[in-house]
Amino acid sequence: MDLISGVICGQDGGVENHLEMGKKLLAAGQLADALSHFHSAIDGDPKNYMAFYRRATVYLAMGKSKSALPDLSKVIELKPDFTSARLQRGNLLLKQGRLDEAERDFKKVVSHDIIVWDVTSRELRAECFIQMGEMGKAISDLKAASKLKSDNTKAFYKLSTIYYNLGDHEMSLTEVRECLKLDPDHKQCYSHYKQVKKLNKQIQSAEELIQQQRYGDAARKYESVVETEPNVPQYSHHAKERICHCLAQQQDMNRAITVCSEVLQSDPHNVNALKDRAEAYLLDEQYEEAIKDYENARDHSENDRQIKEGLEKAQRLLKQSQKRDYYKILGVKRNAQKKEIVKAYRKLAHQWHPDNFQDPEEKKKAEKKFIDIAQAKEVLTDPEMRQKFDHGEDPMDPESQQGGHHQNFHGGWNGGFQGFNPFGSGPFNFKFNFQ
Repeated sequence: MDLISGVICGQDGGVENHLEMGKKLLAAGQLADALSHFHSAIDGDPKNYMAFYRRATVYLAMGKSKSALPDLSKVIELKPDFTSARLQRGNLLLKQGRLDEAERDFKKVVSHDIIVWDVTSRELRAECFIQMGEMGKAISDLKAASKLKSDNTKAFYKLSTIYYNLGDHEMSLTEVRECLKLDPDHKQCYSHYKQVKKLNKQIQSAEELIQQQRYGDAARKYESVVETEPNVPQYSHHAKERICHCLAQQQDMNRAITVCSEVLQSDPHNVNALKDRAEAYLLDEQYEEAIKDYENARDHSENDRQIKEGLEKAQRLLKQSQKRDYYKILGVKRNAQKKEIVKAYRKLAHQWHPDNFQDPEEKKKAEKKFIDIAQAKEVLTDPEMRQKFDHGEDPMDPESQQGGHHQNFHGGWNGGFQGFNPFGSGPFNFKFNFQ
């Protein structure tokens, strides 16, 4: 009996020695020698799950994931509750594209009852949640792990990278600062901190410029954001959304429509981009397209007052465009300055002055045209009247105004236009008697 016990003890001792030597060589980076010892440990005890796990670790360090996979499967067969092995196998299966098998491993790990105060268990489960795309649950476990272990720089770094990849640069900055409080020389955290800080500063600066209505500068700043972080879609998408807004506010209709459309290609229900593109369509006099965007935005944000007002305005302008359009009469854009309006008016007033026409029919046509030109100039050079017109009301239409200001024209062309200077810059007052 003593002899048998001695043989068993000798075998166990040999296996343990190989495992211990293998661990030391692995830590020293001597992978081939470490592997040899783990081979011997497995030969000595084919049911030692830790020997298989150590050998799998060496294979992974050597980049031989295909060799590591059977060893990890053997570990799980011998010890089904070994979560580290199951997590690593899940990662390998994921990389090989065996998604269903990987998901089963991850789900097995997260369903495993963990000791709530065990840091390693929390971190392992968080890693599984990350692989499964359940970032909220991963964050919850990592936050717990960061509190359970007082110097857990690893958890803070992981939290910061998760927030960063989710597009939350402010929370990412907060977490990486916690890491650096614990270890100011932490290489990963310091490198990540520099990146997040730069990105955060650019975004804050861009938003300040928008608040100051410096939309051109803000758009350029957001272009810098895309250059700083081209690999995380959340930032390039957010930057394009804000550039779309800046261009719409700048009344750069064509570029606004293009950029907003790019945003909506990847995010068709983005309410902000829909509103901004609708505004650009309004400026470009594409009223039906503006109505479509406002209606789409309303479907996803029913209580947004800006959408309601924008839709009503677009509908009024569409109706108005089917009637008399003072901008079209003068041949100017809706964002034309007063100087452009007066210049266009003078040119057309000279062209359509009734005194230039002798034929009765042509004169009659010119009279009507001249009145439209004169009214267009009056409306568009008066800020109050122009504002009403821009909101879909016609200040010259009695039905639209109902008692409001509108110009009356009486009578015929007796005496022509003597005394009336169509090239003056001030308001004009004249009466015609059509009898």
